Amino acid sequence: MSAPAVDPCRCPLCGQPNACANEQARASGQAQPACWCTAVHFSAELLARVPAEAQRQACICAACAGVPPR
Repeated sequence: MSAPAVDPCRCPLCGQPNACANEQARASGQAQPACWCTAVHFSAELLARVPAEAQRQACICAACAGVPPR
């Protein structure tokens, strides 16, 4: 049995929407402002928690990254 496909619009750690501006632009075909994640540092420990199949496929959400809501 194959693993389920990675949803690039969902956090690979918690499964909640990740609000990725890059995916929103791809889905809508309309340019978006820079993604919130471009101004955040993701620790090596946090990135190590991302499953191998989701690395570089889906963004971690702000809640898992410990970023306060805007």
